[in-house]
Amino acid sequence: MNFQSQSWLLNRRHALKALGSFISLPFLECMVPARAAANATAAPRRSAFIYLANGAYSLNYQITKPGRDYEFSRSLKPLEKHRDFITPISGLHHPGGLSHHHNCISIWLTGGRLGPSDKNTISVDQKMAEITAKQTRYPSMEIALTQESLAWTADGVRLPAMRRCSEIFASLFEEPKGGKAAQRRALRHKGSVLDANLAEVRRLEQKMGTADKGRLQQYLTSVREAEIRTQRADEWLDTPLPSISDADRKRTNRDIPATMAGDYFRTVYDLMVLAFQTDVTRVATFSLGGEGDAFSIPEIGITESRHQLSHHGGDAGYMEKLTNYDTFAIEQFSYFLTRLTETKDLEGKPLLGSTMALFGSGMSYGHSHGNANLPIVLAGGSDLGLKHGSHVDFNQGHFNGYQLDKPAEHYGLCSRPANSDAHMSNLLLLMAQRMRVETDKFGDSNKVVTL
Repeated sequence: MNFQSQSWLLNRRHALKALGSFISLPFLECMVPARAAANATAAPRRSAFIYLANGAYSLNYQITKPGRDYEFSRSLKPLEKHRDFITPISGLHHPGGLSHHHNCISIWLTGGRLGPSDKNTISVDQKMAEITAKQTRYPSMEIALTQESLAWTADGVRLPAMRRCSEIFASLFEEPKGGKAAQRRALRHKGSVLDANLAEVRRLEQKMGTADKGRLQQYLTSVREAEIRTQRADEWLDTPLPSISDADRKRTNRDIPATMAGDYFRTVYDLMVLAFQTDVTRVATFSLGGEGDAFSIPEIGITESRHQLSHHGGDAGYMEKLTNYDTFAIEQFSYFLTRLTETKDLEGKPLLGSTMALFGSGMSYGHSHGNANLPIVLAGGSDLGLKHGSHVDFNQGHFNGYQLDKPAEHYGLCSRPANSDAHMSNLLLLMAQRMRVETDKFGDSNKVVTL
């Protein structure tokens, strides 16, 4: 969980060291400590990203009618009560994801192109965190059922994720063990160790070849990011943690066995809502598992992994279970939207209005690893100017219509984009702009989606 990292914050002393000289630098905005910039008057804007591995069983997921008069598909039925606050989207794809299915989760929020020698680019949540971190204790939170978080730094490094709910709660809302003084001593000791480490590596750099220097640069970036996290944690030690009610503590500070997936999902969503409500962070990601390891849901009779079900081979039983899995995951997302609607922010407004929530997958049809026509739902953010209530379909005008009664035809649509210009990054660009990221380009975007 990237609670402490803050890529926009630059320590003046470390900047001088990195340049290898003592040239006088002007005082830059990015050198201002986090709390010194916390007096911004703009209302908070928030974003959450939820990833479902291996796509969806498209024949029961696909909405076929565009516009406002669409009918909910079987899998999306749990979202019908949120109709006025959601936008199902069809036809988007990541051109960089068409090369290999293992890239799907890695580039879902980056729009990167990952070949054998390529490294990933920054994910949109971390681009947002560069803006929101100036006002919050933690730049972002990463939660995942595996170690594969959705978040990537500008240097192409995947951020670690947390899984246990009690551990997530403690890192957000509990005082450091041993007290603040002990924590401050530990942080400053860590800072001195990092300084010494950086100096030693700089000496070694003089003896390295070109290839080693390239690898070293990534290591030095990690060291500098560790320094920033350490400094940031030190700065926030004297800021009181938010007060948590007994009901919220009981709801979220607990661990749930894997055999109770629904309870686990809802507890994670409750933690995300609580983090947004108390404004300790404004950006969160939650991965429901990677493409090869999404877990089973025995509480609804699914003992197979999601990956196993996605390779159904036309087996009717597997296809039914995969549909039930999709519907179950979407039910939990519906719970998240309900909690965002019920919960008020610090100004007394429903959180859903100031929170964009993106649910979806970087794969469409798991059986053949098809990754066009991605299953995507964008919710919330009406206070940020988003208008919902329609099915936005980028396939329209580029194909002969949905043929759900002809699976082979429909699966072809899930493997080859009908509209080659409909990039997933166009949607991520819209979300970034609504979070006040000043950019007209993100990932492989070629225009911005209009909602």
